[in-house]
Amino acid sequence: MELPNMLGSRDPLFLTGVTFPPEYPASPETLVKLTVYDVRDKARDNSSFLGSATFSVSDLLRSKDDQLTLNLRSSDGVLAVGTVLVSRVNMGEMEEGDVDHITADVQQAQKCTLVCESSQATPNDKDNSPLTGAVFKNPVCKVYKFQTVDSKWMLVREQMEECTLSFSIPRQLLHLYIQEDMRRIQELRDLGELSPHWDNLRKEVIGRYGQVIAAYQETLAELNKITGPSFKPSCSKAQRYLEFIPINLHTQRMRVTCPRQTDAFYDVITVGAPAAHFQGFKGGGLQRLLSRHEAEKKSFSTAYQCIYYSPEHTAKAQEVLHSVGHLQPLISGLADQLLQAAQQHSMAGLREALKTLAGKTEQFVHALKDELVKSALLALHAAQPSYVTKNQNQTLPGHQGHSHQDHPSPSQRGQQGQSPPQNPGHSPGQPSATDSPVVVCNNVDGGSQTAPIREDGQTPLKRQDSIPCHKEYDEEEWDRVWADVAKSLNCVIAMVDKLQEQEPISNNQEQPIPKQVLADVITSHNPEGDWREQLCPLVVRLKECVAEVVVRARRAMTFVLLQEAACSIPQGLFLKQRRDVVFSQALAALACGFVMRLYAGMEDKGFLRQLHLVGLVAQFESLLSTYSEEIGMLEDMEVGISDLHRVAFKITQAKTDDPCDLQPVVIGRREHYTVEVPLPRLAFQMLPHEIKEGKALQVYPVLFNVGINEQQTIADRFGDISLQERINQRNFEILDSYYKSLSDKVPSECLPCFQTRTDLKDLLGTLGQNVVTKKRKNVEILWLAGTICRRLNGIRFTSCKSAKDRTSMSVTLEQCALLRDEHQLNKDYFIRALDCMRSRLTQGEVVCQWDSDPEAACSVAENKPASRHFYPIALLLVSSHLLVVWLILSLVFLLAKYQ
Repeated sequence: MELPNMLGSRDPLFLTGVTFPPEYPASPETLVKLTVYDVRDKARDNSSFLGSATFSVSDLLRSKDDQLTLNLRSSDGVLAVGTVLVSRVNMGEMEEGDVDHITADVQQAQKCTLVCESSQATPNDKDNSPLTGAVFKNPVCKVYKFQTVDSKWMLVREQMEECTLSFSIPRQLLHLYIQEDMRRIQELRDLGELSPHWDNLRKEVIGRYGQVIAAYQETLAELNKITGPSFKPSCSKAQRYLEFIPINLHTQRMRVTCPRQTDAFYDVITVGAPAAHFQGFKGGGLQRLLSRHEAEKKSFSTAYQCIYYSPEHTAKAQEVLHSVGHLQPLISGLADQLLQAAQQHSMAGLREALKTLAGKTEQFVHALKDELVKSALLALHAAQPSYVTKNQNQTLPGHQGHSHQDHPSPSQRGQQGQSPPQNPGHSPGQPSATDSPVVVCNNVDGGSQTAPIREDGQTPLKRQDSIPCHKEYDEEEWDRVWADVAKSLNCVIAMVDKLQEQEPISNNQEQPIPKQVLADVITSHNPEGDWREQLCPLVVRLKECVAEVVVRARRAMTFVLLQEAACSIPQGLFLKQRRDVVFSQALAALACGFVMRLYAGMEDKGFLRQLHLVGLVAQFESLLSTYSEEIGMLEDMEVGISDLHRVAFKITQAKTDDPCDLQPVVIGRREHYTVEVPLPRLAFQMLPHEIKEGKALQVYPVLFNVGINEQQTIADRFGDISLQERINQRNFEILDSYYKSLSDKVPSECLPCFQTRTDLKDLLGTLGQNVVTKKRKNVEILWLAGTICRRLNGIRFTSCKSAKDRTSMSVTLEQCALLRDEHQLNKDYFIRALDCMRSRLTQGEVVCQWDSDPEAACSVAENKPASRHFYPIALLLVSSHLLVVWLILSLVFLLAKYQ
């Protein structure tokens, strides 16, 4: 096994971990070959072979003091060119002075330290426990040794892993997307008969939904075929079937072991910017596309003769649809429980079931008490064919923005389309001076309109296949329909009260039977009869009233969504697909970070208390520039991170300890998703009662962006950075609001302790000043936001275009700063530690741009990285004059060279 090249002349000494991949597990018989090179010029791959040595894992395990001294042999195996000392180190068990002598001389003054570590889990290896092994795979480990200010030595272990959620979360989301769109198609078909205009629009919308479903099914089928690594490399970011998968999603943990100190670890999730890379960014990103589309919808509504519904109304319609679909089966089930308790003559069970039933029914009635439902029912009534035939001789005022004209004939409506009797540019639920007298809400005359006579309360309601079309629509009928639900519930409550009063009487027949006055619908009951027989008619009526309301409300809200979709074709569905793609990538990253943070904090009672009382903050650090196509990426990322506010987490108990049963599960719909994280039984029992009861755990995502490459230099001088400024200011407000909520509910003792004693309130104040300060490449924003996130027990994410160069430079700089501030890394070793961590990041390729500008992140530390990391061309871009001079000199040099 050949190890990567190591700069042996570097000091401090550092260790290199050897990872055994799962397909080649290590055993005592495993042979390890060490090859040492003298690296003269790494950039040009100028190196010479020094020697090699071979040993077995069993030799190392049986060796005295866990050390092996090996002779390096030349290529012919004859000459001994030096020695190398191989040591086995158990992280977390190091005592003071144990590593002071871990050195090996390889030629003159060349030193190289190596530790062999298997990726197999060990009893003392918390980073590779069976719990984490279910979600995190293929660990890659590197270990370093650095000196502290008191001349002691610390061991620093970096472990990077893939996450299975990179593919499992998008697969589950695609399945949910398909199910939701198929339900929407069925709801559109259940609207019943519509006028030709609306029927044609419905067919067109159903056709568009069918295309989206077919595309998603095809993508899901391709994803199910994929096996192998659990991440998508950056070279695949433009592949269509992988567009839902996040780019380069990895976890990285730095564990620090110091003498006489408890081990500390620092986690960060690295991921490429959640964006629709396959669809491109020619028209901008989601933020710009959605704003433009919303501005155009009003004109579309006029062209399609639809009512314009704002995003708030559309969201309300979707919420009502979800509420009625969720609450109806609950109410039906609770009603059955009530009857079962009545059959068993269990008064305690009866009262408990009634209490829950009343709560859910009141919630159901409250969800439907909205003017949007009433106005949508009126619009749906007007869109039915019978509305035209019964009102064709009447005249209606024109829509807003048009002159008054006669009501068109049926043939003319077939050509022009059926227009609902509501202002197309007018939001539902608001009165308008131009509305038709025929459709005025709350008609005060009421002389010519009478409500249909309802049957007696004992008689079940007759289900109707469609909303009745009266000559003049009685808008108050909807109020009566959903009010009947409340009346039916009152009847059930009154009957249970009566049964409770009769309970002691049944045991003593000599006592007189008291008279009980019930609601009007309750006529007479046999007090000595069975409880179930007395409750059954009332419960059945309640269920039928609820069903009748559900049918009407579902059709009304579906008609709202039909109009919204009709006005949005085809751009609206295209934007929905793009939003689905971006959200899928963002949710996969968030779920990965949440699971990693949860596993790390299982034994931290303060963290668990914070988790269920307030929730966690998830801080996304973005290094995208506000120039060229990265503007579109940032606009996509902004919307994707914002959509994560619709996500909650729940912790459940796994059925078994099998890794398949420990995979997180996503449930819900586009407006709200819940990620269920299963834990083994023993781990689940350690959780607080509130979490075990299934309380929804909130996550507050925030995004801070500072471009740091040469493209950002151009944007700062000649472009527009208002997008970046707006994002930082808006997310600072979210972070500040979270801190205030946390301060009110969680004591400061629950938060982690750090060596730096700066008050969180002061850090937030400094961050607030920086986000409003006009300063180029103000990376202090990223540093402060990351520090605050760690102090708040939050989840840290770092992103750039592909999570490679800029991301790796940011992570390594942050890690070295943490070693300096929290673990007393020797000041003289800061640059060397940074070089060690970055020495093999690019494997000989060009180093990233994190340090390419003097104004970049090096400003957060006094010790700036070595000058060999800087790009001369990036420095020239700072000044256009220097760039012109450089171009002229380059041209002269080329001409002289070829002449």
